[in-house]
Amino acid sequence: VSTHPPSRHGLPSSRYRSPESLLDCAAKAVAEKWAFERVEERFERIPEPVQRRIVYWSFPRNEKEICMYSSFQCRVAVGTGDGLPFRRGIRLLETGCVENVLQVGFHLSGTVTEPATSSEPEVTHKVAISFDRCKITSVTCGCGNRDIFYCAHVVALSLYRIRKPEQVKLRLPISETLFQMNRDQLQKLVQYLITAHHTEVLPTAQKLADEILSSNSEINQVHGAPDPTAGASIDDDNCWHLDEDQVREQVKQFLSQGGYYGSGKQLNSMFAKVREMLRMRDSNGARMLTLITEQFMADPRLSLWRQQGTGMTDKCRQLWDELGALWVCVVLNPHCKSEEKSGWLKQLKKWGDMDVCPLEDGNYEQPGTGSAPRRSVFSRAVEACDLHWQDSHLQRIISSDYYMSPSYQREGESLLFNPQGLPLWLDHVPTACARVDALRSHGYSREALRLAVAIINTLRLQQQRQMDIYKHQKKEIRQRGVTSTTNLEGWVGHPLDPIGCLFTTLTETCRVDDDNTMDTGGDTRPPVYHHVPVWGSPDGGESYLTLALEVALMGMGQQRIMPEGLYAQDKVCRNEEQIVAKLQELELDDLLVQTLRKQAIQLLEAGPFSGLGEVIHRESVPMHTFAKYLFSALLPHDADLAYKLALRAMRLPVLESSAGSGDVGHPHHGISIVPSRYPRWFTLGHLESQQCELASTMLTAAKGDMLRLRTVLEAIQKNIHSSSLIFKLAQDAFKIATPADNPPDITLLNVALELGLQVMRMTLSTLNWRRREMVRWLVTCATEVGLRALVSILQSWYTLFTPTEATSIVAATVMSHNTILRLSLDYPQREELASCARTLALQCAMKDPQNCALSALTLCEKDHIAFETAYQIVIDAASTGMTYSQLFTIARYMEHRGYPLRSFKLASLAMTHLNLAYNQDTHPAINDVLWACALSHSLGKNELAAIIPLVVKSVHCATVLSDILRRCTMTAPGLAGIPGRRNSGKLMSTDKAPLRQLLDATISAYINTTHSRLTHISPRHYGEFIEFLSKARETFLLAQDGHIQFAQFIDNLKQIYKGKKKLMMLVRERFG
Repeated sequence: VSTHPPSRHGLPSSRYRSPESLLDCAAKAVAEKWAFERVEERFERIPEPVQRRIVYWSFPRNEKEICMYSSFQCRVAVGTGDGLPFRRGIRLLETGCVENVLQVGFHLSGTVTEPATSSEPEVTHKVAISFDRCKITSVTCGCGNRDIFYCAHVVALSLYRIRKPEQVKLRLPISETLFQMNRDQLQKLVQYLITAHHTEVLPTAQKLADEILSSNSEINQVHGAPDPTAGASIDDDNCWHLDEDQVREQVKQFLSQGGYYGSGKQLNSMFAKVREMLRMRDSNGARMLTLITEQFMADPRLSLWRQQGTGMTDKCRQLWDELGALWVCVVLNPHCKSEEKSGWLKQLKKWGDMDVCPLEDGNYEQPGTGSAPRRSVFSRAVEACDLHWQDSHLQRIISSDYYMSPSYQREGESLLFNPQGLPLWLDHVPTACARVDALRSHGYSREALRLAVAIINTLRLQQQRQMDIYKHQKKEIRQRGVTSTTNLEGWVGHPLDPIGCLFTTLTETCRVDDDNTMDTGGDTRPPVYHHVPVWGSPDGGESYLTLALEVALMGMGQQRIMPEGLYAQDKVCRNEEQIVAKLQELELDDLLVQTLRKQAIQLLEAGPFSGLGEVIHRESVPMHTFAKYLFSALLPHDADLAYKLALRAMRLPVLESSAGSGDVGHPHHGISIVPSRYPRWFTLGHLESQQCELASTMLTAAKGDMLRLRTVLEAIQKNIHSSSLIFKLAQDAFKIATPADNPPDITLLNVALELGLQVMRMTLSTLNWRRREMVRWLVTCATEVGLRALVSILQSWYTLFTPTEATSIVAATVMSHNTILRLSLDYPQREELASCARTLALQCAMKDPQNCALSALTLCEKDHIAFETAYQIVIDAASTGMTYSQLFTIARYMEHRGYPLRSFKLASLAMTHLNLAYNQDTHPAINDVLWACALSHSLGKNELAAIIPLVVKSVHCATVLSDILRRCTMTAPGLAGIPGRRNSGKLMSTDKAPLRQLLDATISAYINTTHSRLTHISPRHYGEFIEFLSKARETFLLAQDGHIQFAQFIDNLKQIYKGKKKLMMLVRERFG
């Protein structure tokens, strides 16, 4: 027997290992494979030393297995691992907290002491573990732990036994010890046992004694007696202890949280645990998956979603997908028994037939729609149950690295081997990859690699044949300009994730990994890969890493139809991003760059079989995300190829044949669905933004290279149809072209301007909520480009801006002091710019006088002729197309600028458009009317005489008229002092024109308003009405016979409205 204590993996730790004895070799094998009952049945008497070694080797030997049952994952992120039972168990063991360890047969016991903390006293827990054939079959601990996983105390005791087996007292099963005792010794043992534990044991001891003494009791019918330390019987299942109730409870709890509070992450961790168990070929993997699935199927939200016809959340959908994929893995276990498989099939069919079972495409079916058979999330797993591993060619592929066809058989076509003699596996690609995933998932990584290589050789051959077919049809396809050839089933976004599966299988073997990171925890750094040559490769130049890259590029570049339904489309986008993220983890060396270039060229030349071929199907999944990766990866090594690929990928054919040249931007929607155009493409918004990302990446890279920028610009103008996205590109280009601490890049700046101009043209006739921002940005961009750009946009304003934008934003900004300073313009340049701005202003005022006249006058102030022209445009438009408020605004502007007579003319024109009713005493135009009258009054008697008839005609509100009258009588007219005009300086009389007309109109307005108010007056308004009459009296008294007129008016009221007694009493009290 080896004198060196075993290490944590059950091997002697010394460098100088002496060979194990034959007894130990045999005992190890028996301990792992045979139940102890079988050993006892086989041999009549087993020598004690042999029994001891079998019992010794029956305890689990691998710490990874303990870790698997005591933490969610073997690799624990730094900083999070300390709270996990496995890490805590190690700490308890290493700090000497495990004591009294005793192994009696197949039963291990001990005490584990939790040290005291600031809040908790020291506490000791009794721990007991039963085991059989290197698996822990039951655990109990005084801590009362209720969890899926073993507690830290069980971990500490288990690791003590694995790391320090020589320090554990080992006894044979208790039945063996009892067998060696005589009657007196047995009686003594029983009595001492009862005395030691009389409160717990005494009732049980008495009951058993009674049964033994009764001759016909059940206990006497059975030969022998049970022994909890004697290991398992032949019929017992040999599997690790798993608390099924806790699995159910936790899954139920996580589901009830609806993917919030990290529950989605926890469920994914449980799926990862299932995969880990499968990899260790632990039967609990399928058992745990069954428990999880039962809880998923019992989720009450399923029936709710189905009734409402609503889809489940994305997070939830992804969990169901993983569930379906795991079942495919489970049923494809190459070494599962047929009865196991038929049991799973029955269960899967039962779940799949339930109404609430989610469907593969993520939608709940509507009654009576479609003839396609219903496919549930379990349909793939049900189909996988029909697959077997008995095919002799398949068996040879997975069992040997050197399986090839003999050289003399390599002529002509073969379905089994390629022309180089390497084996092919001609199966439906996703199904073939599901086999690879199953092999890998069940711990057959070498076999998985062999099958993966055969699949890739098959894909290569198919790619080559497709290219040959295309060469013959090239001319015809090019002439048609469209192709019907494409794959209806894409590999990217497929429920079985074939490309992701092959990529992971191949890169796993190339991963530079320290196997001892199990319990110390890794960190989140990206994985590091190195080249591992392909076993059995004839030229020896291939590595699994180059194959991984090649197959990912093949799969991503496959031309495929966009699938039906929001969920399937979303999955395509998500899967694409996942694969690109994995590709970005690869550090490209010469070998990988070589593979990248070769595959990129093939994708460009593969015709309709490639999404990057010359001609593609209108409904093809776009290649923007993929092309962005290819562009960035190839750029440092082969810029021409990088641009060729990315430019070709810029297209989005689904928009081409249906969209016109106008703007089809959707600034309000994350998902773009324009009815009648492309109702099927739910992810269009996302795809368009990816197209924009690709363009932006190219623009950034092409900075400073005019030729490249020109081609990228043309591709953008041809292929991008959303104004919002082109605007984003223009902004991106502008930002990159104008770094804070360096001079601007004029080539890229010009591109930004061109894109901005395109946005202006696209959005000129369509509504866009960002239009104002876009116009301002364009002026900023043109200013950075320089004077010529500004002159150009001013001269061609009508193709870019509305008249209002052109005058109020564009010309106003161009003429601002800041712009002149920014451009450092000399006098002739300033004049050129100003002249363009004035021309624009006059054109806009002609086109839209209502909105542009004022801006035009402002812009033309410094040029007499232009100003006069603008004024004339206003006068001409005043009678037809302008409102009183617009005219008043311009009139006030004219007064402010020192043109009172012109101001008066415009105010008079404004008055002709106005109509102020008797009850509109809060009308917004009142201030303008008062101002116009004040202006006329200040200019003189003639102007006042001219405006009063207009006021009388337009204003019927008594209080406003009396206000105007009062103001006109307070001061003498003509105070503005117009040069060359004399003013008398006398106050005006209300008895003479023009004020007499105003006074009569005011009195008349008061009379009419009084009657109107009395028609619908309520008592609560009586007080207010009396005050109104008081104001009326003030106006009446301005006339010579005013008091007589007012008295008659009041008498008249009393007579007409005598029915309103209370009101008339108030009138009498105040006015007699």
